[in-house]
Amino acid sequence: MRALDPEEKELWAKVTATIRPLSRDPIGSAPEPLALSVDDRPKPPAPLERKPKGPPPRARPTTAPPPPHPGTTLDGSWDKRLTKGAVEPDRILDLHDHNLDTAWSAIDQGLERAIADGDRVLLLITGHARSGEPPVQRGRIRAAVHDWLAHSRHARHIAAVRGAHPRHGGGGSLYLILRRRG
Repeated sequence: MRALDPEEKELWAKVTATIRPLSRDPIGSAPEPLALSVDDRPKPPAPLERKPKGPPPRARPTTAPPPPHPGTTLDGSWDKRLTKGAVEPDRILDLHDHNLDTAWSAIDQGLERAIADGDRVLLLITGHARSGEPPVQRGRIRAAVHDWLAHSRHARHIAAVRGAHPRHGGGGSLYLILRRRG
């Protein structure tokens, strides 16, 4: 070993002064584990804040809106044909000039005949509510027809209710798709 110069001796003296024994037990015994307090433990790095790219995501509805009628399922081909206006109604039921009572009986009788004849598509013309007049006075049949159909004695025969194509009356008419006999 070489001899230490005065600066090295001074530094070595400082280092040995800061060294403390691991345990007070005699040599050869296991040293005590060092206990770290919660404050002495290393902390994980803070997460980086990132700004999202693009517009914020749209909120999605938590529940689906209730269907307008209990039987609202049709396969895609039916919906496409109805949307394009490619379906011709088997029967047309016009409710113009009816009040609430006579409209209900006309719907009931029309459905009965359509089911008996094996028709699949019934066009129900309710009429448009005229603009400028209170909706309470105009369009009462149109407002009540979904409830009537859902609670009618023929509800189990109705597969779906859809808005009509403009060539069949648009917003003033409805398609009633009847189930196949079986």
